[in-house]
Amino acid sequence: MSRIYFRCAPFDKGQVTLALESGVDGVIVPRDHVERVAALSRCPVWADEDVAVAALTVKADEEAVLARLKNGERVVLARGWEVIPVENLLAQSDAVLAEAGSLDEARLAAGILERGVDGIVVRPEALGELKAIVAQCKLSQGREHLLPGVITRVEPVGLGHRVCADTLSLLRRGQGMLVGNSSAFTFLVHAETEHNEYVAARPFRVNAGAVHAYTRLPHDKTTYLGELRAGQEVLIVGADGETSVATLGRVKIEVRPMLLIEARVECEGGTKTGAIFLQNAETIRLTGPDGTPLSVVGLKPGDTVLCRIDEAGRHFGMRVREEIREV
Repeated sequence: MSRIYFRCAPFDKGQVTLALESGVDGVIVPRDHVERVAALSRCPVWADEDVAVAALTVKADEEAVLARLKNGERVVLARGWEVIPVENLLAQSDAVLAEAGSLDEARLAAGILERGVDGIVVRPEALGELKAIVAQCKLSQGREHLLPGVITRVEPVGLGHRVCADTLSLLRRGQGMLVGNSSAFTFLVHAETEHNEYVAARPFRVNAGAVHAYTRLPHDKTTYLGELRAGQEVLIVGADGETSVATLGRVKIEVRPMLLIEARVECEGGTKTGAIFLQNAETIRLTGPDGTPLSVVGLKPGDTVLCRIDEAGRHFGMRVREEIREV
């Protein structure tokens, strides 16, 4: 995930304000405006005079930029860079910055070597696309491959501690979090976007499941629901597989009656089975293949919900390769 910086030189107060409101990670302004801009938001503000711009036209340019980066200099690749030289730099440095003058250029920079450059410096001519650049190059986490899972069992199991993940974002119909008993088999648990006659919608909330369950995080990590904390970033997934990042504002853990839900998925590796424990209440929903929220109260064997299949094996949330069996 690339960081997004906005370069405003010559200085324009309106442009800087719009950039900060759009969610950029930092701004670059002339030195005599740094202190003034730094008072507007708690984010990095760099002096334009301290940020070198370098063109990549021949191999020698690439080598010169790498030497400067290794020397600790802040160097931005000038607009017009090509992918192969940037890949070479990314393979050897974690401080590669690249200019972008459009959404397409920013997308390209964010996708190089699948991880993207470390920072995209957006030029003023792309100001009109800045919010889209932030949304697609900073918040997006790519696409998850979701598969239809057939429900095989729904059974009350008594009381348990369940976790509500309340985000700083308003989620839409079809969005939720991937949660499951195993990191190798997760269910798309739908956000509370739906109204009913007893409870108002809470579209910022995912009533995600029992404390022991895994949930997927950004950057291919996982954590237990019971370890989620306010201020932490979580992965939001849509029924179409599109992802984004949301920040947790609150985590509520309470004792509630629970359901055990099991499902199977037919995939290239054969039949996979998985389970999840969710609160036994009408407002808690899994997600149908078309994005329809399906209440767990009405769920029955044979119904189809969206799931994600992965390889088992995590250590402190990081993927590891080892023999592991989760039941």
